[in-house]
Amino acid sequence: MADDAEKTSREDAAFMTSAMLKAYSHPLRRQILRLIARRGFLRAADVASDLDVPANSASFHLRTLADAGLIEEAPDQARDRRDRVWTGRKGALTVGGPENPVADEALGGAVVTALAEDHQELVRRVMAWTPEYVSGRTAEVHASFVQRTIRLTEREFEDVMRRINDVLSAADAAHDDADPAGRYWQLDIVVADDTI
Repeated sequence: MADDAEKTSREDAAFMTSAMLKAYSHPLRRQILRLIARRGFLRAADVASDLDVPANSASFHLRTLADAGLIEEAPDQARDRRDRVWTGRKGALTVGGPENPVADEALGGAVVTALAEDHQELVRRVMAWTPEYVSGRTAEVHASFVQRTIRLTEREFEDVMRRINDVLSAADAAHDDADPAGRYWQLDIVVADDTI
């Protein structure tokens, strides 16, 4: 049974193509992807307004993301045939690995560096908010900083990560987008074993 779960996990893994890696390496495009994740659907004018960039630049970067397969058109959200509305692709992506190594190692490294920089920014925001919570000045939860160490085999670890992704996907699918109490949460899971 464990072999079947591991096989399914590998088959379900979506590895980033070189076009995806190249598109994702640009900081403005990562901002656009986060904006789409928060809004669900958007137009070039939304990107231009929210990120304070020229409309032609927003359109260019949206087309680049779409050509790479990171976003797709959502014609059912369009007001008319000329209205271009975009949404994000579903599911998690992996940069690469032994079974599907990146074609361009430097580009893969640039994306991993960009992911680490985005993570550092998230940690900075959490740390700036934390004193408000731990001092009792606010009771609202806006972040969590959890650290836990467990002993697992590599296979057990892969199974845990698959199950975490399944739980997050199920929670996302079950959420009522019309609920006014809904907020967008950025979740970064950083793990490392004791060999690195």
